[in-house]
Formats: sequence, C-alpha cells, structure tokens
Amino acid sequence: MQPATAVIADLVAAVEPWDDLEHLHRTRTLAWLSTTDDIFRRIAPATPSRHLVAYTVLTDPDAPAIYLGLHRKSGLHLPMGGHVDPGEHPAAAARREAREEIGITPAFDVVGDNPFFLTVTTVTKPARHVDVSLWHVIRGSRTRSYPLDPGEFEGGEWWDLDSDDFPPSDPHLPRFTRKLAAALTRGGQ
Repeated sequence: MQPATAVIADLVAAVEPWDDLEHLHRTRTLAWLSTTDDIFRRIAPATPSRHLVAYTVLTDPDAPAIYLGLHRKSGLHLPMGGHVDPGEHPAAAARREAREEIGITPAFDVVGDNPFFLTVTTVTKPARHVDVSLWHVIRGSRTRSYPLDPGEFEGGEWWDLDSDDFPPSDPHLPRFTRKLAAALTRGGQ
C-alpha cells in the first residue's frame, strides 16, 4: 500500500459509523483500499471507476443548519466539494474546495479536522462511476452571505438540520444531518 493510500485507510478506519450503512461503507472502502492504490480520479468523469471525493459541509452549529448549493452539472442541492487530487490529503481537498467554491478559509472546529461521515455512492451521470466521499464539516453562520462559485452553483440556501424536506440532494444527506445533529447535541455546540 502506497503512503497516500495508507493515510486514506487510516482516516476511513477512524470514522465512527452512524448506522449499519455507514459501517458497511467503511468496511467496503477499507477492503477496496487494501487492493489498490488507484484511488484518485485521473480522467474525468470516471477513471478510475471508483475514486475519492471530499465534501465540505458549511454548518452553523449555533442555529443548527447546513448550506447547500444548487450544483449546475448534477441539478442537485449539494454541499461544496470535489474530487481529491492525486496524492492530496482529503482535508486539503476540503480546504481547497471551500476556497474555490465558497471563497472562505474553512474552520474545522465544529466536529474536528478528520472526515466526519463516509459514503459510497454510485453516480450515473455523465458516466457511471462510484464516489467514495469523505464528508468534512466546516463552520459558517446563517447571518452571513456566502457567494458560491457561479461556474459550479446557481446559488445556495441554508437548511435546518432537522428538516424533513430537503431538496433533491446526495442520497445520504438525511443520514449525514442526523449524525451531525446528534454530534452537536452531544458536544453542546
């Protein structure tokens, strides 16, 4: 196992699963990492067919909410994020995406620097592939405006963590928000 893959494996192993599905995703991701070092997307959209993504979820822990942008390519309301570049640490990718897409230097002081959530999602457009997504949580404020990169997003909106009515989004978003709400309650945020 190459050093970059070993770092990713350590990060994945450290994710505390929220539910059985996240436990399954962690188990399958660790098995995948043990068989290949080809984990970073080299050719868009789908080479290799399974690769790493870093989400950067802007969160207001004081008025529990997350900020989602309407992603132009997917048509979904998503957290900021993108593919992890070859050899890049996922936290560095999350920081880079925050700078590029929200124009901020992120503070990872909500639930820590490491990935908070892990998902494995089959994507069908524009080409079938699998995103192994490491979800990072960064601090924001509902009282502040966050202009999103207009090349990536058509605008953004805050959503309460306890919402039962999220717009079309990543299929794992409701599970993520439940895990985050529980962590914020435990942490006294």
